[in-house]
Amino acid sequence: MTPPATRSSGRSPAAASRVRMTGKQRREQLLDVGRSLFAEKGFEGTSVEEIAAKAGVSKPVVYEHFGGKEGLYAVVIDREVESLLTSITEALTATERSRELLEQAALALLDYIESSSDGFRILVRDSPVTSGSGTFASIMSDVGSQVEHILAAEFQSRGFTDKIAPLYAQMLVGMVALTGQWWLDVRKPRKAEVAAHLVNLAWNGLSGLEAKPKLTSR
Repeated sequence: MTPPATRSSGRSPAAASRVRMTGKQRREQLLDVGRSLFAEKGFEGTSVEEIAAKAGVSKPVVYEHFGGKEGLYAVVIDREVESLLTSITEALTATERSRELLEQAALALLDYIESSSDGFRILVRDSPVTSGSGTFASIMSDVGSQVEHILAAEFQSRGFTDKIAPLYAQMLVGMVALTGQWWLDVRKPRKAEVAAHLVNLAWNGLSGLEAKPKLTSR
């Protein structure tokens, strides 16, 4: 006697083997997947189809949680901005000694690059250091404002006018940001050594600062 046919559940093997997650777990998974793809391909190069496929879900699941690719990207960006800005802000308030502040700020950026390489790639791709607008440029502008107050106090202690502090703050932050972007790919020398060289140039440059610099070629 032929055994009765087993009734099909109507689900594909992939769906049957799909891991069931809570809404919060699924949301975090989609953020991790999106973050990885955005870092690799950029916003324009990433599709909802790719995000869904890599997460092992259907496209409607992505729309359900984030409303689309734009919503997911916005959350990823917000998290990276908060993480980086918090790290640098904490570093800039950790001590009152100017040189140590520079050291801690440089290390904070390099720590972030080391631990959140994908996040840094996303921020830089969205807004290169050389751009005047965008997410990363906005972060560096905020950091520059904090550094400005530190430099103003340092200039006053040396008898210089603090009116040039904003200019020097932007130069200093730009130097650190561009070096960090370069170090993202080469990863040599070691993080602490890179920070030490950055501070060496910045601090010793400030130590020999002229009150009224002039170009020697004109």
